[in-house]
Amino acid sequence: MRTLLSSLIVIFLPFSFLSCTKKDVKKPEAGVVITFDDAYVDEWFHADQVLKKYYWKATFNVCRIDSIGVPEQGFLHQMEAEGHEIAGHGYHHYNAVKFVSQNGIQEYLKKEIHPMLVSMKRRGFHVTSFAYPYGERSPLLDSKLKKQFKIIRGRAFCGDQPEKEGYYFHGSKYVYAFDIDNSHLHFSYHYLLELLDYAKKNNKILLLCSHRPVEEVTANYQTKIETLEFVCNYVRLNHMKYYRLKDLSDWVKKE
Repeated sequence: MRTLLSSLIVIFLPFSFLSCTKKDVKKPEAGVVITFDDAYVDEWFHADQVLKKYYWKATFNVCRIDSIGVPEQGFLHQMEAEGHEIAGHGYHHYNAVKFVSQNGIQEYLKKEIHPMLVSMKRRGFHVTSFAYPYGERSPLLDSKLKKQFKIIRGRAFCGDQPEKEGYYFHGSKYVYAFDIDNSHLHFSYHYLLELLDYAKKNNKILLLCSHRPVEEVTANYQTKIETLEFVCNYVRLNHMKYYRLKDLSDWVKKE
């Protein structure tokens, strides 16, 4: 009897171990990924203070890290400690497609990606997600950057029907986001609501992109904090979840 029990333990132990250590494959719940591009650290920090009441989480894609002052770097570290993600957006903020067409892919990696990763690491940021400046991308760029980053985000500007849009996560490490800057002609609260409704009803993750959060829009690449509150309030009322770009890597299919 003891021998049989010992054999059963030997047989089942590996399976028990695997079941405890295997990555959770449960499908993600309906939610949103709110991302911010560029280096508007002061404005991001202010928005974070306003939106804390929603227990929100976001991804901040930072460019020109070497030009950001020490106090602002402190804000980034504080937000990261609170659960936000600090990701990459290029060292110089070059338009990747245009730069590669003129200088080649190796020069782009040398001038834009490698120094960004080195500088971010030197300042204590471990970058695993990347957002293309201006949202422009190409298959060549994606193929070269896929070894560097777990999630690579572009932007989309269409506005047709939610079910036809590429703003939702589909299990790929190559994703697109809907730009919610109020200054863009394509933006409307009505369509944003349609996108959120579709995500909720179909258990999807909607990706959104912003730049500079402000109280009142006075220039391009600005998003009203009121718009961010609109999104956060919808998430709260509909029991949805916040995701960061890096969280999506848990559900990326092999490509």
